[in-house]
Amino acid sequence: MSKPEDFQQYNQAKGFTPGGASEDPERPIDLALGRQTGQGCAEATGDDEPFEQKLARIKRELDAVPALPGVYLWKDKAGQVIYVGKAKQLRARMRQYVNFQDDRAKIPLLVDQISSFEYIVVGNEHESLVLEKNLINQYAPWFNADFKDDKSYPFIALTKGDVFPAIKYTREKHRADTRYFGPYTDSRAARRMVDIARRVVPICASSCADWRSLKRKLEKDPLACMTSDVRPCFDAHVGLGPGACCGHVTPEQYAANVKRVERFLSGQHREFVEELAEEMQQAAAELDFERAGRIKARIDTINGLCDKQHAVSSRNLNADVIGFYREETIAGVHVLMVREGRIINSNEFVLNRGLDVPDEDLLHMFLLRYYDTTTSIPHEVIVRRLPEDVDAMCDWLTEKLASSHGAKVRFASPERGEKADLVTMAEQNAKHTLMRYKVRTNYEDKRINDALLQLESALALDAPPLRIECFDISTNHGTYTVASMVVFTNGRPDKSQYRRFKIKAQLDEANDFLSMQEVMSRRYCAERMADERFGKKPDLIILDGGLPQLNAVIEQFDRMGVTDIALCGLAKRDEELFVPWQDTGPVVLPSGSASLYLVKQVRDEAHRFAITFHRELRGKGMTASILDEVAGLGPVRKKALLKHFKSFKNLKAASLQDILDAKVVPVEVANELYAVLRQYNSEAKSEVVIGGEGEA
Repeated sequence: MSKPEDFQQYNQAKGFTPGGASEDPERPIDLALGRQTGQGCAEATGDDEPFEQKLARIKRELDAVPALPGVYLWKDKAGQVIYVGKAKQLRARMRQYVNFQDDRAKIPLLVDQISSFEYIVVGNEHESLVLEKNLINQYAPWFNADFKDDKSYPFIALTKGDVFPAIKYTREKHRADTRYFGPYTDSRAARRMVDIARRVVPICASSCADWRSLKRKLEKDPLACMTSDVRPCFDAHVGLGPGACCGHVTPEQYAANVKRVERFLSGQHREFVEELAEEMQQAAAELDFERAGRIKARIDTINGLCDKQHAVSSRNLNADVIGFYREETIAGVHVLMVREGRIINSNEFVLNRGLDVPDEDLLHMFLLRYYDTTTSIPHEVIVRRLPEDVDAMCDWLTEKLASSHGAKVRFASPERGEKADLVTMAEQNAKHTLMRYKVRTNYEDKRINDALLQLESALALDAPPLRIECFDISTNHGTYTVASMVVFTNGRPDKSQYRRFKIKAQLDEANDFLSMQEVMSRRYCAERMADERFGKKPDLIILDGGLPQLNAVIEQFDRMGVTDIALCGLAKRDEELFVPWQDTGPVVLPSGSASLYLVKQVRDEAHRFAITFHRELRGKGMTASILDEVAGLGPVRKKALLKHFKSFKNLKAASLQDILDAKVVPVEVANELYAVLRQYNSEAKSEVVIGGEGEA
């Protein structure tokens, strides 16, 4: 593990923001909950404190932490908040970090960097959830998962604080006197929904100059809305506005329209259409066909919108379906908003954590951030796995829902059926979300550039490794031993430069070290180095193996006089890099970093290429040798058998009767062939293919 100073530099490069927490442990923090129930703090003692001494100090200070629910803040030696979490029992949860009882990949990195902590005691788990959300918004700690981009997403808003509330498309921070619908990750969809809502229910737009003028008049004179001698605005002429500016509608009538817009934007279309249909029939009965025609046009608009929405259920399903797709460094999220059995909207997000963060952490942080922003709370949240704090989440969302009927929000994790299919759909869309993001932002090129620069620094190279060659050995107890060489140029696979080697040494058992030495002697001899088909000299050689493989190659290079090529061995178990110049231990690349992702990608490609060649070679060799053992089976009959059964695989699985029915060989040869194949199949079950350090 690197020193804490190294991680400090790493986090500064990631853009940590000073937390701004209280320096005085006795001074209470201003909580979003509006009250202070308890607080504690431990301060750092110095920049040069050894790691073991620091860990012992923090453990002692944790003895004073109460076993109560609350929120904890881990801080680095600069006083910056780097992680915020909640717990049912603060002391037990915080001890899991320093005792390394938490198996999450980020924990060693986090513990190496922490120097002090703060904690805040609350009354229950629900309060801790709310406080955790607020503190994460305040400090934006790097170790907490967050949205990849920090842009503000658009909303549709109703200015409920006005006498005549207006609808608007906005990216503003939420105001207390305004109701918001969204977020919409597609700005065009949000603007289109504003236009549709105004065609369905006439309502003023905040962009209308006449509405803004009326708003100023009402602030001075509450009776200004009774004026009827004002010329109607353009929206009122075309039917998009109700004519509030010219006194054509009372505040009470306008309020009824606002409620209809709220229901429409919430996805409650069915009941709304029924009301409009009843109103249309009433207008027709009164012979007011002009008004009936306008209402019918609104109904047609809603029905047209519903036709474009994907129907997922005949039931009255009101749910958000959340799907994740994760890669090493980032994750995509797709949210399907299902209202009245139809998908009325979908939102997509990209998170700045990938496989280095457990599923439950990623889900927890996304739920906090997403439902803190949106005002569209469903009755059900459907996910692949339930969050650990599902009860607290349900209480929190139920409180935000604030249903007058006492409805509660519940979580579901279906394994089969329609809801499970919806989760699969959301996960597929999350994958495409991530793909579009990578193309749109040129993410791959940026990640590769970061990876090469990080490798240059971590491995003390003279320059970024633009050409990387990686080697892997695959063998079956010393037989059919092969080696693979894959080449990555500028961080991308260069398959035209891939090479395969058949190990010529006679081996009685698997010997990766001797095989690797032979490959090095053949690849980096003067003849091959001058061969243009092998390309130029690599900037870095990665060996699929740990320190023993590295030492074997160093020994071979010393005999060959090769001294100007950088080497490293990648151990599979802990993803550690062994380098010749460091005797104190391996180099540990940060979990989730672009450099570690690239190194693992190179290693996996070399392993795949070696295994594929080994299986191909072994299959051909065994096929030939097995059929040669059968007396009376010559080249002509072999060809006829393989033509009949299409492949050797089908021949292996054939019964004696199948072979006889082929009418290719006599009965005695068929019996002999069947016996040989049975023996071969029984031996094949016990075979083990070895590749690199481990089994595959």
